[in-house]
Amino acid sequence: MSAVADTTAIANLIATYAELVDSGDLAGAGALFSDAVFIGSSGPIQGRGGGVERMLRDSVILYEDGTPRTHHVTTNLAVDVDERAATATARSYVTVFQAVPGFPLQPVAAGRYRDRFACRDGAWRFTERRVSIHLVGDVSRHLRT
Repeated sequence: MSAVADTTAIANLIATYAELVDSGDLAGAGALFSDAVFIGSSGPIQGRGGGVERMLRDSVILYEDGTPRTHHVTTNLAVDVDERAATATARSYVTVFQAVPGFPLQPVAAGRYRDRFACRDGAWRFTERRVSIHLVGDVSRHLRT
């Protein structure tokens, strides 16, 4: 692959995570980390054996439509590809918006992703995601406490 194609594939992988979570496909979101570690406020979680899916199911509130009624916006994406090693890193901002009946549309969290990737069999995969949430709003309708 070329550097541009690699960068696009990695950006698409980051976007896919947001789309899967927002659509309520927590199994699909978890599967993105099957060979990776997810590091958030509760510490590192190994993706093997469904660890990331379990963490999402235990923490994210899903509504009648099967979604968390959220919209993850990932911006300020910077990707660095090491073609020789077939690895890459990315850093980005994330803002989570939510709206539910009686709770108007608003940002509920904002922070950063720091991701690592490896290219295996011609496909880019997560090897690590570090989530640092710096701004927290009312997450009472998004996360279980």
